[in-house]
Amino acid sequence: MTAHHLRVLVVCTGNICRSPAVERLLTQALGPDSGVEVTSAGVGAMVGAPMPREMAELVGAAGAATEEFAARQLTEGLLREADLVIGLTRSHRSRIVELYPGAVRRTFTLRELARLAAAIDPDEIPSGTPAARLAALAPIAASQRGLHARPAGEDDVVDPWGGDKSLYRESFDQLRPAVDVIAAVARG
Repeated sequence: MTAHHLRVLVVCTGNICRSPAVERLLTQALGPDSGVEVTSAGVGAMVGAPMPREMAELVGAAGAATEEFAARQLTEGLLREADLVIGLTRSHRSRIVELYPGAVRRTFTLRELARLAAAIDPDEIPSGTPAARLAALAPIAASQRGLHARPAGEDDVVDPWGGDKSLYRESFDQLRPAVDVIAAVARG
């Protein structure tokens, strides 16, 4: 990471529903001058596929861009380049760390990172750009991991793929508040 640039990688299964939604929502919430580049990939990506209409409608209605998205496969190289890795479930987090063990201290589930970020005293995170604040957040959150445990399912975002509109809404309603918390901490 350079002083002005932080790379965040968001990971789900197919890289068409949850991770692109988080990618686009977090990018939009942080703003164009944040110094944060948010991308996504899938552990079993539907390479080249766009976001399904149901998720694209929810993301678009939230004010984030949905066009020009194409799913890509998670690789060790992408994990090596990422400064912060966000999985959508505990299973994704495990797969990430299996693929590249060096990412363990900077890999969280989305809801875990939001919960830890919300529990950290804001004064512990130095003032600065969103990129600098997110870079400072990761090691602090990692050090707090065992102190704020939750029932297992509370860290996962449900996979809406193949479901009806209500399942897409449920998934979106699980990931959106977490994105908002992380963005608020990053913006200070």
